[in-house]
Amino acid sequence: MYGKRLRAARKRANMTLEQVAQSMNTSYTTISRYENEKRQVDPAAMTAFCTLYQVSADYILGLPKDLPYPDEN
Repeated sequence: MYGKRLRAARKRANMTLEQVAQSMNTSYTTISRYENEKRQVDPAAMTAFCTLYQVSADYILGLPKDLPYPDEN
């Protein structure tokens, strides 16, 4: 599911695979593998995707919008 969401977010941002790869300082192949779910998204890449596309990790992972955040007391 995350691959489809990454692709959709990239298209909404009107970016090519090459542009995303350049922005994230990685290869076209790596971005393609994320979008095709042939590579797991590690925390650093997830942070970069969220920042680049201006979306939450919850969105990319397909989690419900109404999940609560725990208190950090």
